[in-house]
Amino acid sequence: MKRGGLRWVVIGLIGLATVINYIDRNALAVMWPAVSKDIGATKADYALLVTIFMVAYAVGQSLFGKILDVIGTRMGFAVSILAWSVSIALHSLVRSLGLLSLLRVTLGVSEAGNWPGAVKANALWFPSRERALAQGIFNSGAAIGAIISAPLVALLYGAFGWRATFLLIGVLGFLWLLPWLFIYRADPGAHPWLSAAERAHIEDRDGDAAKPAGYAPGLRELLRHRQSWAIIVSRFFLDPVWWLFVSWLPIYLSETFHFDVRQIGLFAWVPFVGAMLGSLGGGWLSGALIRRGWATLAARRLAVTLGGAIMLPALILTARAADPLSAVLLIAVILFGFQVAINNIQTLPSDFFGGGAVGTIAGIGGTAAVAGTLVTTWLVPAMTADGYGPIFVLAAAIVPLGVLSLWLLGGRVAPVPAPPSNISNKGTPV
Repeated sequence: MKRGGLRWVVIGLIGLATVINYIDRNALAVMWPAVSKDIGATKADYALLVTIFMVAYAVGQSLFGKILDVIGTRMGFAVSILAWSVSIALHSLVRSLGLLSLLRVTLGVSEAGNWPGAVKANALWFPSRERALAQGIFNSGAAIGAIISAPLVALLYGAFGWRATFLLIGVLGFLWLLPWLFIYRADPGAHPWLSAAERAHIEDRDGDAAKPAGYAPGLRELLRHRQSWAIIVSRFFLDPVWWLFVSWLPIYLSETFHFDVRQIGLFAWVPFVGAMLGSLGGGWLSGALIRRGWATLAARRLAVTLGGAIMLPALILTARAADPLSAVLLIAVILFGFQVAINNIQTLPSDFFGGGAVGTIAGIGGTAAVAGTLVTTWLVPAMTADGYGPIFVLAAAIVPLGVLSLWLLGGRVAPVPAPPSNISNKGTPV
C-alpha cells in the first residue's frame, strides 16, 4: 500500500516523541516545591540534579548518535523512548536524593537519543530545501511539550500528588511506541509504503536544490573539519540559553515572584509559545530563501544570525523585568529567537556531511551543548542570590559568541567534499 506524504507522518511522530520528552523532563522542575519538601532537598540539591541530568544527557547524545548510525533510526528511537519512560515512571518511588539522582542519570542518557535520532531521520526523509522546516516541526515538539508540561503536571499534581503524576506521564512513551513501530517499518530506501513519487522527491530528483552531501567520514576525520567545529562551538555557546529557562524557569518564578505549583502551571508555559513559533518560523525562513535560489548554508547562516539578534536585547531587558507578565513575555521573545537559530544549526550535520556521519556529529554537537549548559547551571545558584539579572546578562554576552563561531568556522557555503582518493584517509581540514 503506497502512501503520499509519509515523510510528514514520520516527522510528526518524532515531534510527538519530543512533546513527551519535554513533559517528562520538566515534571521535576514544575513539582520541585513539593518534591523538595518531601525529600528534604535544597536549591543547591536542585542544581546538582540538573548537573547530573546534563552530564548523563551529554554522554547520551554521543552514545545514541553512534547507536543510531549502527542500529538505525527505527530501533534507536524505540530503545531511547522505552528507557526514558521507565526512568520517569520510577521517579514515583523516590524517597531520597540518592535514588532521585540515579534516576536523573538514566533519564538523561535515554532522553538524549531523541535529538541525534531526529536529525538523522530528517537527513534520510527530506531533501535539503525541506529539512529546516522538518527540523522546525520536530523542534516545535520541544516547545509544545514545555507548553503542555507546566499546566498538565500542575493539574495532575493537584489531583493525584507528585508520585502518581510521575507514574502517569511515564505511560505516554509506551503509548507512542505502538504507532512508531507500526508506521516506521524501514528507512525511505526500503519502506514498503513509500510511493515512487515521494521517494524521488526525497532523493531530490524533482527539484533544483542541492543534493545532500555524500561524504561520511569517521569520527577522527570528522573532527578534522572546521565545519564540524562550527556546529560544536555554536551549540556550546547558544544551547545554555535554552536550558537556562527549561531548567530554571519554574524556580525563577517561585523565587522572584513567590509562585506556588499552581501559579507556575499558569505562567510557565507562556514563553514556550514563542519557542514553538520560532521553530516553525526559522525552518520556513531558510527554506523560503533556498527556494529563491540562496545556497543552503548561506540561508542557514542568515537565519542563525537573525535569531541571535532577537535574543540579545530581549535577554538584557529580562534582567530588569519587574512583574511576571513582562518577564514571561520577554522570555517568549528570547526563546523565539533561540529556536530560529538552533533549528538551522541542527540541520547543519545533514547539510555538511553524508548520512553515515549525521548521527555522530549531531550527537557530538549535543554533547558540546551540554558542556556549555553545565557551566551556566552551576553559575545560577552563585549569581542569583540577589536576583536573576546577572545570569540573564551573562546569557546575553554568550549569544554573539555562538553566532560568530558559525561565521568564522563554517567555511564555504557548500557541503564538505570528500578528500581525493590519492590523499591519505587522515585528510586535511576544509
